Amino acid sequence: MRLTFLGTGSAMPTGSRMQSGYLLERDGNRLLVDCGSGVLHSLARTDAGYEGVDTVLLTHHHLDHVSDLDVLMKARWLAGETALTIAGPPGTSNLVRDLLETHDYMQDRLDLTLRDLDGGPFELAGFSGDTCETRHSMQCFAYRLSVDDGPAITFGADSEAFTDLIEFADGSAVLVHDCSFPDEVDVSNHPTPETLGRTLSDANAEVGRVYLTHLYPHTEGRHEEMLESIAEGYDGDVQFAEDGLTIMVS
Repeated sequence: MRLTFLGTGSAMPTGSRMQSGYLLERDGNRLLVDCGSGVLHSLARTDAGYEGVDTVLLTHHHLDHVSDLDVLMKARWLAGETALTIAGPPGTSNLVRDLLETHDYMQDRLDLTLRDLDGGPFELAGFSGDTCETRHSMQCFAYRLSVDDGPAITFGADSEAFTDLIEFADGSAVLVHDCSFPDEVDVSNHPTPETLGRTLSDANAEVGRVYLTHLYPHTEGRHEEMLESIAEGYDGDVQFAEDGLTIMVS
């Protein structure tokens, strides 16, 4: 599988990171996970482009994960690519319908397939998926995605660090995990490096590389100390994700 980090930022722009978005590709299958502000521009820089991505999987409905959805829908319509599937937690279908009602001229422009996931296993765009509800301020799903018997990639979405989520990722080649703030920030609904490192260590799970994402401006210039804080509790492979980073997972 090929994973491209389209947006590794958060609800507070930094000027260098788009909001949340990830492109997963395998054997001609493409899946866009989340579609925050700026993700469409990042997608346009890939070989696939927004014309080549007809399936979106949302982790939850906060603005920094969905704000480019209507932009994507219009761009695909203008490009003559009218088929689009959008899936996510309960309420996703209503979210998309409400967006389209805001823009009357977009009514009936697209051949939409809308899916509200029920929290169990699913198949989407050629990928096999499973869900784990995270600890966030609204209903939010982490996703474990794979193709056939190949390696898995787990997207932890927005969440506090907790062992059930890490164990959900057990055996994954890659875990993409929220690490929104440095340690001194008193925060709920997101982890800090110390809590993430401790939870990675406490969980009964083996994962490959952990990529840190959903980075608020507070983390700028603090990456080394944040990695050191994680390493005090966890000796695995941890790196910061960057917009435009592409990795092959095999």
